[in-house]
Amino acid sequence: MKIAAIIPARYASTRFPGKPLAILLNKPVIQWVYEGVKKSRLVDEVFVATDDKRIQTAVEEFGGRAIMTSEEHKTGSERVAEAARLLPADIKIIVNVQGDEPLIHPEMISQLVVAMADNARIAVATLKYPIGSWDELWDANAVKVITDISDCAIYFSRFPVPYSKKLWEAQKAGLSLSKEEWEGYFWRHIGIYAFRRYALSQFSEFGPSGLERKEQLEQLRLLEHGYKIKVVSTNYNTFGVDTVQDLKKVSDILERRTIKGVR
Repeated sequence: MKIAAIIPARYASTRFPGKPLAILLNKPVIQWVYEGVKKSRLVDEVFVATDDKRIQTAVEEFGGRAIMTSEEHKTGSERVAEAARLLPADIKIIVNVQGDEPLIHPEMISQLVVAMADNARIAVATLKYPIGSWDELWDANAVKVITDISDCAIYFSRFPVPYSKKLWEAQKAGLSLSKEEWEGYFWRHIGIYAFRRYALSQFSEFGPSGLERKEQLEQLRLLEHGYKIKVVSTNYNTFGVDTVQDLKKVSDILERRTIKGVR
């Protein structure tokens, strides 16, 4: 069984146009992502799926491989699904790593692949990490996930789930609770997915669902159609680049890692 990672990257981001090509410590963001994924010991092939020739050119210039896709896709997984149709049949698992994740750690990918390999019934797997601060808890860009006793997703939301009356009353009053009062109950979803090939194909065929449109979260499409999503807890945090300000934050993190000799 072979495994491919596909990195969806589009130029026309609403909040940060051209962010895959934004320079981060002398390299474009998309190169940081590509090189991080390439370090995974379990991935056989790595591709960037894009709808923009400028991104394709940049990827090929640093030695990567790019697949051109339609401009019509609304989600990264739809773009990945189109690219996956061009891959050889012996590739059975597709890992979707967003093109704005320059801090991706290769072990995060390994955790997903191992979860899939250990249980043939798992069609889709993703990651979660403990919410670390009160501000993150209320940040709509930090997606939350709740799971069942088998660590399969019950729901994803941009709001804090599960509901806590004490927590909401504190927020309405402009207060914050100590970390000890809520730590361990709230998890942030890390938007990296491993799909069995048939599940990725079906995701694309289903089309956007009602909850997906409400929350603007593509993974809800799968839950609404009855798919179970395995959610693996990881010790590796990441930080996506959504804005120009995020680029500076990630730059500072990478510089500190360089000083420590981590990367």
